[in-house]
Amino acid sequence: MKPTKNHFVFLTLTLVLINLTAFAQKNYVLDTKTNFSVLGTSTLHDWEMTSSSKTGSAILTITDSKVVDINAINIDLAVETIKSGKSSMDKIAYETLNITKVKNIKYVLKDATKVNETTWNLTGTYSIAGVSKDLRTQIKVTVLNGIVNIQGSNKITFDEFGMKPPTALLGTIKTGKELTIKFNLNYK
Repeated sequence: MKPTKNHFVFLTLTLVLINLTAFAQKNYVLDTKTNFSVLGTSTLHDWEMTSSSKTGSAILTITDSKVVDINAINIDLAVETIKSGKSSMDKIAYETLNITKVKNIKYVLKDATKVNETTWNLTGTYSIAGVSKDLRTQIKVTVLNGIVNIQGSNKITFDEFGMKPPTALLGTIKTGKELTIKFNLNYK
């Protein structure tokens, strides 16, 4: 069969669409307005530690200011950037997180499933205190002026990651067993 003008038009359109799809995927890095929090309880009071560490990347596909595919998310959070505002509490937290052997908390995306235009379910590996565990996280995603905002949280326990809930003042102050990891990530 001899190629016709229609075959060439079809082939050209197909190549253009393939190129547009390939170039829509883009690498993003964490922006300065990124926040991570760890929230917990104790017999004395509820507490929160925060970090504004900015080491991480994402490979996302965005069309018409909407995230249509999440191909990769990698986050590397230096333990020493997590602060409570109280040096004694920070010291106890760093010991619990085994900072002498493990300097970072890491997250690596394994799978992303779109729920609707702004909601995704992510499955990824959290590595905390030298223990890695796959967890599912539901996130909200928005795109504004080229900045991709991802917000979500996970409830974990100290036991899941091989940590013992810390105590203070000779055991009179005890930390609750559950923690909430909360994040507000801005990628540009």
